[in-house]
Amino acid sequence: MDNLAINVPPLAQYSSETLDKAVKQGTDALLNLQKEDGHWAFELEADATIPAEYILLDHFLGDIRQPLHERMAKYLRQTQEAHGGWPLFHRGDFNISASVKSYYALKCVGDDINAPHMVRARQAILEFGGAEKSNVFTRIQLALFGAVPWHAVPVMPVEIIFLPKWFPFHLSKVAYWSRTVIVPLLVLMAQKPQAKNPRNIKVDELFVTPQAEVKDWNSNRTRSIWNPIFRWIDNVLRFFEPHMPKKLRARAIDKCVAWVTERLNGEDGLGAIYPAMANSVMMYSCIGRSADHPDFAVARKSVDRLVVDGDDRTYCQPCLSPVWDTGLALHALIEAGAPKDRLAKGCEWLITKQVLDVIGDWAAFRPHVRPGGWAFQYNNAHYPDVDDTAVVVMALDRLDKDKYRHAIERGAEWVLGLQSKNGGWGAFDADNIYYYLNHIPFADHGALLDPPSADVSARCLGMLAQLGYVKTHPGVAASIDYLRREQEPEGCWFGRWGTNYVYGTWSVLCALNAVGVDPKDPMIRRAIDWLLAKQREDGGWGEDGASYWTEQPKGECAVSTPAQTSWALLGLMAAGEVDHPAVSKGIKHLTDTQTAHGLWKEDYYTAVGFPRVFYLSYHGYKAFFPVWTLARYKNLKQSNATQVLFGM
Repeated sequence: MDNLAINVPPLAQYSSETLDKAVKQGTDALLNLQKEDGHWAFELEADATIPAEYILLDHFLGDIRQPLHERMAKYLRQTQEAHGGWPLFHRGDFNISASVKSYYALKCVGDDINAPHMVRARQAILEFGGAEKSNVFTRIQLALFGAVPWHAVPVMPVEIIFLPKWFPFHLSKVAYWSRTVIVPLLVLMAQKPQAKNPRNIKVDELFVTPQAEVKDWNSNRTRSIWNPIFRWIDNVLRFFEPHMPKKLRARAIDKCVAWVTERLNGEDGLGAIYPAMANSVMMYSCIGRSADHPDFAVARKSVDRLVVDGDDRTYCQPCLSPVWDTGLALHALIEAGAPKDRLAKGCEWLITKQVLDVIGDWAAFRPHVRPGGWAFQYNNAHYPDVDDTAVVVMALDRLDKDKYRHAIERGAEWVLGLQSKNGGWGAFDADNIYYYLNHIPFADHGALLDPPSADVSARCLGMLAQLGYVKTHPGVAASIDYLRREQEPEGCWFGRWGTNYVYGTWSVLCALNAVGVDPKDPMIRRAIDWLLAKQREDGGWGEDGASYWTEQPKGECAVSTPAQTSWALLGLMAAGEVDHPAVSKGIKHLTDTQTAHGLWKEDYYTAVGFPRVFYLSYHGYKAFFPVWTLARYKNLKQSNATQVLFGM
């Protein structure tokens, strides 16, 4: 591999004019998308479940918005796959829960169950085993509509809100997204409201076994000693739950409502994520809050702000991503040499989003750490995350480290304060490693927790290295050791928030380079070899969401994507391989696939909310990552350098 790199021609023979043009076109296109106040915000698309749930939410409330629902129904029909159902990501396999929700929503909108697309969907659902095979969250949705009995869902007594922190189950021991979803859901599960469902839509035809005759609704089949234990606990709770003292139940409901109201987050919504926001709306409805009550109204408004209502596609986003988009866009444009006044405007907007005065839920296990992070969304003060914080800090440092020194130092202090004991970082909390909780019946999605991950840890390490922290610093040394332990046998690293091993490997290689790990270290050489082996014939890289299943190959896809090609190239360049032929081939792939508008096309999903459960398509990834990559390659070649000087 090293011998091959010697024979690569200089930049002049690469058609530098083509490269310059590609960087300029991409830079101009990105700048044209900057908002007036300096930030960037791209669409964030998930699977069909979110628009389906939006339609079902309106039918729960009895608020039928037929024209809007019909536009969303068109989106649902467009995303139905050849297998008859709906996948979790573009061109993915059939997913029972996404298919049941989509079918139900389409039926609510008015689609004839004998229409060809409904027949195909129904057949696919029945062949899979019927709607009784749906996950817990889908069965809760069905229970709210009277489509399954409430004993089809696990028992979660609202009184658990009173459990002490030392108890094996406590809200502080699950991830922020679980926490914000569960608390309003506890009220719903206690009250067991029925949807207004004005058209009285049911989906009995989706069940292989009549709902009342289904004996075993448990869908958490994890192989663990905890599984049968928690099933036994569920049976015990199921017996006692109806007999809970009424006064205690009322107090518990009041406490849950107060918890939600404290974190309502204005028009940005509870947790600033759709499932929690929708649950808060239904919670307020079932406790009797009218549509014009301030809490109900703002919760409802937060959900509606997620709707993308375009000429050709209308859907509901799972959340908004402006801080993440702005931080990454700034990195790309700084690399590309964009006008400093435009960059400064973006940084100034980010400065206003730093959380300095709210002690969020993260303080439950880090009470002495000062706040100083950034959240992912416009506002989500209780739930900043270290990934966004690291990206923003590195962007501020690159543009003007002296001007933004205070913000940089507070951000770094907060990130260091949230390092877990094993040397890594989770996204929102420290030491969120209560793995036994993933075996409770409610957690059949396996995503109840926020443990440290290689990609997030790498971002934090890269930030510290860029700020001048050295390898002997205790936090840095522990992080390097953690990443060394986390490397997969093949040489790659797992990507928790981006798909998947290409994303994780890029993240780690950038961090190891920044902190000064020798490029000849076997850990780095194995990662380089893995990336090179995964390059596709067209010069790009691709990896689909199936790689999160253990039996599926890592780093492979039917197509190359601009985002994953960029990650692979950025990783190789960070590892000192700017002169490798594979890099020039990948750069050519990006320049060849750039559209006339200066950006790129990307249908395949390249990100993940919860592995094997919930996938994401960041519309910004096909914009800023290729620009960033081309600009970095250009800069390294023109300066005849082989070392990247930044944390990512």
